[in-house]
Amino acid sequence: MEKTVILKKSHVEDLLSMDDCLKAVETAFIQDALGKVQMPPKNYLFFRRYGGDLRIMPSYLEELEMAGVKCVNVHPSNPGRYSLPTVMAVIELVDPETGFPIALMDGTYITDMRTGAAGGVSVRYLARKDSGTLGIVGAGRQAWTQLMAIDRVVDLEEVYVYCRTPENREKFTYKASNTFEVPVRAASSPEEAVRGMDIVVTVTPSREPVVKAEWVSPGTHICAMGADAPGKQELDPKILISARVFYDNWEQASHSGEINVPLKMGILGEDDLQGTVGDVITGRIQGRTSDDDITVFDSTGLSLQDVVSAWMVYERAVEEGRGVEIDLQG
Repeated sequence: MEKTVILKKSHVEDLLSMDDCLKAVETAFIQDALGKVQMPPKNYLFFRRYGGDLRIMPSYLEELEMAGVKCVNVHPSNPGRYSLPTVMAVIELVDPETGFPIALMDGTYITDMRTGAAGGVSVRYLARKDSGTLGIVGAGRQAWTQLMAIDRVVDLEEVYVYCRTPENREKFTYKASNTFEVPVRAASSPEEAVRGMDIVVTVTPSREPVVKAEWVSPGTHICAMGADAPGKQELDPKILISARVFYDNWEQASHSGEINVPLKMGILGEDDLQGTVGDVITGRIQGRTSDDDITVFDSTGLSLQDVVSAWMVYERAVEEGRGVEIDLQG
């Protein structure tokens, strides 16, 4: 009888690197752009009483024969109220031939890492080649994996980080300065973290703009990572109007990404946007057209990214005999 492999977070952390995630995310973008996937838009359950939500994210990469589903929550009050992470996830991998659940694993670490890698891939294909300065608005776990990924794809010279809590940004910059071979400094305001930067990352749960258009220099690439539900936004809509805007998936981005509010307000239309990052990678559309372009990547997170990353973990776990095998049918 076939067994299901159960993998804890510690297993996943041991078996998945940022370089792995960068490869996995780029593969997912390409397969999506080539139309060789099935990926329904995320389904949401909103726990309005508690200020959280649950998202169901299935996908199937037909050419690669990989299928699975992620169940992930977002509860911003968790860290302060319950000492739990804001985001927690479980990923089930399924054999496409039989539907058998071949693996069940913690998806929290994969979610953090593949989201960071998505920002990194967008930087690789949309930022100026000479980019060296990075400003991050937000100082949580996602800020950390964004820095991890971007540090792998460009030669960073200086990083500024801002968040509303001075203690958190000081802790972040201290740890980052001792981890990465680049000066990481705490910014006293979002403007200080944004103005003059080659690359800007926003990773906040904001429902109103935290980055103003006048702070953004010509040639900047922006990774807008925080807007992941209807009504959320981090960027002044004026930025989107004048920028070349790319997204990971139209259905998701228009529903709950950075562009969702401007679209509903009629400030932006689909024709004002360029297309997907996958289309840039495959050469179907042009990314940056000049060093003065402001480019924006609207990331909502794709189940495809989770499945490819998780499949890497599963194959390595089987090869190394990691995890616990159980008979779910017994």
